[in-house]
Amino acid sequence: MATNLVILESPGKIIAVKNYLGSNYKVIASVGHVRDLPKSSLGIDIDNNFEPHYINIRGKGDLIKQLKKEAKNADKIFFATDPDREGEAISWHLASILGDDAKKAKRVTFNEITKSAVKEAIKHPRDIDMNLVNAQQARRILDRIVGYQISPFLWKTIKSGLSAGRVQSVATKILVEREEEIRQFVPSEYWTINANVKISKGKALLTYFYGKVGKKMKLTSKSQADKVISEININEFKVHDIKKTNKTRLPQPPFITSTLQQEASRKFGFQSQKTMKLAQELYEGINLGSEFGGTQGLITYMRTDSLRVSNEAQNSAKNYIVAKYGEEYYPRTTRNFKSKVSAQDAHEAIRPSKVELTPNDIKKHLTADQFKLYKLIWDRFLASQMASAQIENQIADFENNGYIFRTSGNVVTFPGYLSIYEEISEPENVEEQECSSKNLKLPQLSKGEVLAGKSVEANQHFTEAPSRYDEASLIKFLEERGIGRPSTYAPIITVILARGYVSREGRFLTPTPLGEVITKVMNEYFPDVVNYQFTAKMEENLDTIENGEIQLENVLADFYTKFAKELSSASEKLEKGDIVIPVEETDIICDQCGSKMIVKNGRFGKFAACPNYPTCKNTKNIGKTTNEVVAQQQANVEEKCEICGANMVVKQGKFGEFYACSNYPKCKNTKAITTKIDIPCPNCGAEIVSKFTKTKKQFYSCSKYPTCKFSTWDTPTEKKCPVCSDMLLMKKTSGMLYCRNVSCNYKENGK
Repeated sequence: MATNLVILESPGKIIAVKNYLGSNYKVIASVGHVRDLPKSSLGIDIDNNFEPHYINIRGKGDLIKQLKKEAKNADKIFFATDPDREGEAISWHLASILGDDAKKAKRVTFNEITKSAVKEAIKHPRDIDMNLVNAQQARRILDRIVGYQISPFLWKTIKSGLSAGRVQSVATKILVEREEEIRQFVPSEYWTINANVKISKGKALLTYFYGKVGKKMKLTSKSQADKVISEININEFKVHDIKKTNKTRLPQPPFITSTLQQEASRKFGFQSQKTMKLAQELYEGINLGSEFGGTQGLITYMRTDSLRVSNEAQNSAKNYIVAKYGEEYYPRTTRNFKSKVSAQDAHEAIRPSKVELTPNDIKKHLTADQFKLYKLIWDRFLASQMASAQIENQIADFENNGYIFRTSGNVVTFPGYLSIYEEISEPENVEEQECSSKNLKLPQLSKGEVLAGKSVEANQHFTEAPSRYDEASLIKFLEERGIGRPSTYAPIITVILARGYVSREGRFLTPTPLGEVITKVMNEYFPDVVNYQFTAKMEENLDTIENGEIQLENVLADFYTKFAKELSSASEKLEKGDIVIPVEETDIICDQCGSKMIVKNGRFGKFAACPNYPTCKNTKNIGKTTNEVVAQQQANVEEKCEICGANMVVKQGKFGEFYACSNYPKCKNTKAITTKIDIPCPNCGAEIVSKFTKTKKQFYSCSKYPTCKFSTWDTPTEKKCPVCSDMLLMKKTSGMLYCRNVSCNYKENGK
């Protein structure tokens, strides 16, 4: 019997793909990249057309041996890595390590992990697309050049350990510029006037001051507001005009990567990294039990900026909509949405693989967060294929001594897609927020009718500074400017947080003093690297490489010619000590010399130190209240001392962070910090928490321990054993997944 080898990128897909293809297919995973540029050197021969020097990734030796062994025994090899540039490059690297055996290899891609999609892909293999590979190589080489050649410059001029990234530096700059806007913002005063107009016994209609007849006015002082109030007659609100407008509201298109991350952030508070992790799980496959055919991929590929939807998916949506809601809920013509010019159309928009798998039907097989995200994707896609909503918008103007007061409302006359999904739009101003009502039908009013007012009230307001970016708004900015691509948004944010250039304050992203200094240096000495238009143009160049319109070497040479000059000039102008990172002051007074202490970073995190060091070497721990830990760790509770009831604070010890009573030394109560990992206990369903022993060894246990006895040294997963449906645990050393049921011997390669 012929043996066919399928090499996937992620081990999470193995079970589903294996079930779809049958016994004459061996399915294994590369677990991401197998080769990369070396960490110890630049790894690029700039003088030889930017030739990259790839090496096998450390720790992948055994896996590479296994891949070579399986490839030698196979009659056919299919590289089935992810359907994007990165996946194409991984396939190319796999071909390189397999040597002569790669001659019997072909490339296959599927946009969804379903039986029909996988089998269809195997029927239509192709060669590796070198244009896609070169586009990925160009990005990798550009990022390596910027990172490895600017970072030493930062070490020399600011401090060791700093690094610069091509797109990450741009993202940090965006946040720094917004912070400068906030600092420079000067609030201006304005006033609003609300009037309650009696419409019937005991009922009144709230209206807001609009202006004069035929002219909108803005009140900028109390005297102006008082003048209006003094000139109106509270008993003479005359109906000046009534407008009713029928509007058609079109549904939003299905999700792409950026809009999914934004909506999940806005609706659920998910960070972009969490959204992509959940989407990856839904894409790779969830065990839905025998009722739904075992492991199924629930959504299409989640890294995409295309709004295209397949005819098959559109037909499935139509059948469902007509059967569930009726013919009138389906538009006269099938909906198609136009992608941006820069979009890569290799993939569809993010949609459910099978519309028939409704969120409620499969809810019991999903975690709470998986269900939220799947329902969001399912609802949005189905709504995108439905008929438009019909809305009657109503506006009533009341005239009083030449002044106009307005109220508005709207009524949904036909819900259409709103039956499933509704976007929330922000009101344009304070008046609309207070006096415009959704689904409010205004009472019967006659033009010229005079009504009495019930009350009139003036309110003072001040314009507000622009808001800091959260993850959703930052991703939207990056997308609108053409900076980065779907696969890079979440990693960009993760990197700038990890480097300490940005910190979280609640859900908002704030640049740190270090981030501001780095941005200042980059703006002054490497303006092209952090220029929005230049970075977006580079993304366009990568697209042209992918399309075969330009050579990789030409793009790299054009960039490096100017970059090398900037690097040389910066190195000549700046010396060590020219740039100083601003210190972060605390409210703590040094009890030895009376100076205001500053924040320093040490082995165990932040601490307060005297600024007069080394003359004064006094230091103090900085305890974080558990409110701060909630924001930092996304916990759901505030820790209180069970002995005296005071707030607990987080302190650093030789074994890491721990809770200590804020009443120390009067109360010396301490307790270990546990972190919830959003995975239910397989014994009782309570949450599992992560803990550390005194020797810093991590383990997991049920939050109800010792009442519930579940505990393990290995990492719990949300995956279920395909044999007995018990929990799969992951070995920390090998990444091997195994069933926790001791009587079941099931094992598989893990991530």
